[in-house]
Amino acid sequence: MSVQPETAQALVDTIFMFGRSLRAAVTTGADSLLPPALVSVLFMLAARGECRQNELAVDLCVSQSSLSRQMSDLVDAGYVERNPDPADKRAFRIRVSEEGHDVLRKTTQRRAARLRNMLEDWSQEEAMAAVTSLQRLNETFGASNRQASPAVPHTGVESIGR
Repeated sequence: MSVQPETAQALVDTIFMFGRSLRAAVTTGADSLLPPALVSVLFMLAARGECRQNELAVDLCVSQSSLSRQMSDLVDAGYVERNPDPADKRAFRIRVSEEGHDVLRKTTQRRAARLRNMLEDWSQEEAMAAVTSLQRLNETFGASNRQASPAVPHTGVESIGR
């Protein structure tokens, strides 16, 4: 039996609101090491691995020009390394630096601690049920996106914004 239209709409609305709530919950605070947009770029680059900037722009669903300023900020801060592409001397390859990985580890730890405090009245079973449901949604959406955009490689990442 398929999902009813009203249920599908309720799921869309709930996921949208969940995304906003989650973003506010994990990015709010004076202890943020980077602005949320730069953290997102850094997480995606870490998940993807070394690549050209235009490839990362595709993964982020943004134009290369809109990614350029963020990438410059991350390179200037020492969180991303930009090196000439050996296959095309006109192009560059980007990757997260050791300092960038350190920022990601600290950000992950802070976000997990913040969420853990927020979920203090949840049981382990309730939290794991939420993880299972979200993983299934992520897998379903990822499969759908790969079918719609075969040019976008699948990164194999099960969680974003760790």
